[in-house]
Amino acid sequence: MISFEIVCAGEEDRERAMHSVVLSFAADPMMRWMVPDAADYLVTMPEVFEAFASSSFAAKTAYINGSAKAVALWLPPGVEPDNDRMTAALRKVVAHELYEDIAKVFGEMGRYHPHEEPCWYLPLIGVDPAVAGHGLGSRLMKKALAHCDEAGLSAYLDSSNPRNIAFYERHGFKVMGEIQHGSSPVVHPMLRKHNG
Repeated sequence: MISFEIVCAGEEDRERAMHSVVLSFAADPMMRWMVPDAADYLVTMPEVFEAFASSSFAAKTAYINGSAKAVALWLPPGVEPDNDRMTAALRKVVAHELYEDIAKVFGEMGRYHPHEEPCWYLPLIGVDPAVAGHGLGSRLMKKALAHCDEAGLSAYLDSSNPRNIAFYERHGFKVMGEIQHGSSPVVHPMLRKHNG
């Protein structure tokens, strides 16, 4: 049975939530370009995702459904990913010849991130493929975007899978551009401006 209630995740939910995120990105073009080997992906990506977005648990902006099979890890203004830890984890498994292109992609993602005004950032949203297609992703988005609207803040994300762009657009995000270097897949930075 699928739990449809969306709640704020606590530390006790972290491990289950991160497992669901790892599963949800298992076919993501950018993640698998960086880490194409399945064993490397399963071993390394939990640490990468922890560094990228686990600050959301302490910030009380990690949202899950009751079974933690659907997860959105938001970073509110002033909360940042641990880029050094993420880079160190990736360097263990990423092919040396990809380092420069990955650095350029991440650098450009940082340049697109809005700096003129505070905004919420969505590093990771995912649904365990076993329960995909039931609207859990939309429920996750609506929960956090309601907080953004209440606070009068914009929201930003980087779509690493072109199949997800229409989903984000339905929730008010607009593509800001395209990021691509060397053999990397295209990443689309997207912004949902607060209209207040």
